[in-house]
Amino acid sequence: MTEFSHRIEQVSISGIREVFEAAGEDAINLGLGQPDFPTPDHVREAAVDAIEAGEADAYTSNKGTRELRDAISAKYDRDYGLTVDPEHVIATAGGSEALHVALEAHVDPGDEVIYPDPGFVSYEALTHIAGGDPKPVPLREDLTMDPVTVEEAITDDTAVFVVNSPANPTGAVQSPEDMREFARIADEHDVLCLSDEVYEHIVFEGEHRSPLEFAETDNVAVVGACSKTYSMTGWRLGWITASERRVERMLRAHQYGQACATAASQHAAEAALSGPQEPVEEMVAAFEERRDVLLDGLADIGLDCPTPEGAFYAMPRVPEGFVDEVIDRGVVVVPGDAFGEHGAGYARISYAVDVETLKEALEIMDDAAAAVR
Repeated sequence: MTEFSHRIEQVSISGIREVFEAAGEDAINLGLGQPDFPTPDHVREAAVDAIEAGEADAYTSNKGTRELRDAISAKYDRDYGLTVDPEHVIATAGGSEALHVALEAHVDPGDEVIYPDPGFVSYEALTHIAGGDPKPVPLREDLTMDPVTVEEAITDDTAVFVVNSPANPTGAVQSPEDMREFARIADEHDVLCLSDEVYEHIVFEGEHRSPLEFAETDNVAVVGACSKTYSMTGWRLGWITASERRVERMLRAHQYGQACATAASQHAAEAALSGPQEPVEEMVAAFEERRDVLLDGLADIGLDCPTPEGAFYAMPRVPEGFVDEVIDRGVVVVPGDAFGEHGAGYARISYAVDVETLKEALEIMDDAAAAVR
């Protein structure tokens, strides 16, 4: 009888899904990790035009269309003054596939992958699927990842360490000094720094910087996506950029698992990256307003919360029983331990809802907090 692989038996369905299933149909959903804004009109129109012109009917290059990869290259030049060769870019089925092919290409059975805890749920799961050993590291009090902690965790078995800024689930933004240190660690220890930058443009304080800016070797690979910046989660369009030798290996995993990103989505992404950026600015301004409303409300409830400087999540410390009480009262939040052992005692709140809904949820959270204290 055919049994299941050891790798897949180490992976379970995300704990976030369990929370959604426990909530009622009319619950206020503060657990969803996607913007509540429509995809910009010019992006949708580009996909429609491509479909009607028959340009979305066939496979593209495995790496993606040249036009999209040129747009991604131009984006890095425009945003950060970085030179990215379009030949060193693979368009993927969202940032999730980019993470997957990166780990498949660089991790052997028994290799260690270091990542933040609490951190995005895919890091541990994709490490197991690649046959590697997850090695989560705790965060600072402000929920940023300390380069010192990462460097101390590196062993001869370490293949990859993951940096995520702005971060899911914490909303934390790493400082330029941290990013410079992560690049140094990758260079000096000859390990891959996998930088997950899918929230790069949703920043309220400080600035987003990439380890790619500071690296002196090719030991940095960067994951990007249209999903969050352009409210395109359903379009499944991301990318990864790295050196020629790393892209060639990742392309092997991508070619056989995916062939190419969806053609219509590639045309949409090209329009998103090359077209007007005002919709992004408007969305970020709205998220900042919501963040401030949420932080004020949490403070009034008496919940301590490190100030999130980016993304659209907050991670307050909560009393025991709070998450269950909130869910029972009709508001979906995610327990912090769904994102790792060190997330225990926290809850992740997504403020991808309008201000009035957020205020209503805060009133319910206030009642829930009083009930469990």
